[in-house]
Amino acid sequence: MVNCVVKNWQGEEVGETTLELRVAKEQNAAHIVHRALRRQMVNARQGNACTKTRSEVRGGGRKPWRQKGTGRARAGSIRSPLWRGGGVIFGPKPRDFEIKMNKKERRLALRTAFQSRTEDMIVVEEFAEQFPRPKTKELLSAIARWGIE
Repeated sequence: MVNCVVKNWQGEEVGETTLELRVAKEQNAAHIVHRALRRQMVNARQGNACTKTRSEVRGGGRKPWRQKGTGRARAGSIRSPLWRGGGVIFGPKPRDFEIKMNKKERRLALRTAFQSRTEDMIVVEEFAEQFPRPKTKELLSAIARWGIE
């Protein structure tokens, strides 16, 4: 149980409320908060970097010169990675970076993060009604009224 100050839109204290976080103060779940933060950041990655291999580059179907007798090195395709305009060796391919995490662990991480900042926490009464459209100037003035730095 955590007591939080309730303020109205003008910044005046209206009362107090209690939040049920269900995390003991002694129970340290910082590692779960770290995993949740890492999961959120990694899941934001697009993972769509892509390069063409020698088989995906257009052309290069025929042997550029015969195997023996020319004095040049053997060559099987003009799209070899050794050639200019050839494919890329072990280049990036699209992949999914998603990290999965259990719902209970995600909730515990959020509650633990809230628990660590309980001294600074305030609740604003009727926030959605007073702030119908997102305007930065209005929000910054409200944050100043509430005493948040």
